[in-house]
Amino acid sequence: MTESPTGGVGFAAVPPALFETATLGPLSLRNRLIKAATFEGRTPRRQVTDELVAFHREVAGGGVGVSTVAYCAVSLEGSTDGRTIVLDSSLVPGLSSLVDAIHDEGAAASAQIGHAGPVANARATGVPALAPVPMWSPLTMRRTRGATEEDLRRVTADFASGTAVLRQAGFDAVEVHLGHNYLLSAFLSPKLNTRTDAYGGSVERRSVFPRRVLEAVREAAGDAMAVTAKLNMADGVPGGLWLDESLEVARLVEDDGFVDALVLTGGSSLANPMYLFRGEAPIEEMAATMPPAMRLGFRLVARRMMPSYPFEEAFFLPYARQFRRALRLPLVLLGGITRRATADKALSEGFAFVAMARALLREPDLLRRWQEEGGGAVESLCVHCNKCMPTIYRGTRCVLRQERVLVEGRT
Repeated sequence: MTESPTGGVGFAAVPPALFETATLGPLSLRNRLIKAATFEGRTPRRQVTDELVAFHREVAGGGVGVSTVAYCAVSLEGSTDGRTIVLDSSLVPGLSSLVDAIHDEGAAASAQIGHAGPVANARATGVPALAPVPMWSPLTMRRTRGATEEDLRRVTADFASGTAVLRQAGFDAVEVHLGHNYLLSAFLSPKLNTRTDAYGGSVERRSVFPRRVLEAVREAAGDAMAVTAKLNMADGVPGGLWLDESLEVARLVEDDGFVDALVLTGGSSLANPMYLFRGEAPIEEMAATMPPAMRLGFRLVARRMMPSYPFEEAFFLPYARQFRRALRLPLVLLGGITRRATADKALSEGFAFVAMARALLREPDLLRRWQEEGGGAVESLCVHCNKCMPTIYRGTRCVLRQERVLVEGRT
């Protein structure tokens, strides 16, 4: 097939080069590599900090086309804990400084926005977590509250106002979180959304609220910002969203025309977070970050909730191919990309962009090495141990990189 890989079905005769200029909606990017949204752990008081700015400056300086700030809640109710940025106008100066740092290094600035829904930390927010229907949350050991019509109108408005804050701060793009069983993803899930009204039942009805949010974000973003959506292909839990229905959701989103690209993901922060990460499950390291009274209970629950999956590079590619065949919308492939050859292969198969996270934690300058050393065999030093996961409480980092810095005495 010969359709363009940035907007067509199948393969192109001449795939685009990884480091050539690319278009994302209204944006012109220096290449097709995106720093994926990964919580940075550098906003202890919900404020933009010098550490957060430095984190993204380093990533942008490493050569990505887009650096994505994670996770920005559209309301206090929608935050995961007390360290999540909540988008309001008071943060515009700090957010603008963050955008400036990314721009100074030649990259575009994106921010992931969302409402955590059943994944929200009710203890930190002081209000019950919101979900499609009342349910027991294994994260907070409390029941959630079922969303009312008024809640859905309010949350939709929160997404629009949060987007407006980012626009005022100068962000180039916004990524709407429709994954990992956060609120919009929970509405898409047949396991979590058992409503019998206009927002439950068929795939089309379960997608009404998320698609309404995308429309509101598109309107608030205006013509100068790109809008993407991070969509679960599969929840990774029995009875959850799977390819047959997520493909239907993607077609509806494409037909609506409110997004410039889809970022394809999977997994459930409620029930199976390792489905997204793959590799070793750092249970003991995560237990060590908790108060002693909680550690035993966490170990018991985590061995069921956090199974280890053997790491395989580009582990989402087999699922993502189903979307590439079915859609004309530009798609972003993520999931364990560690070699340039794999990124090149993704472009040759019709994906518009590739997104990376853990490999760039290990080596923020990996892309420079890909360019300078050449050859598809150049591989990241990431060993997929996932010991970066527990570091979110004190600044997300690769523990191997930190050890190297300490041993060599470098900053």
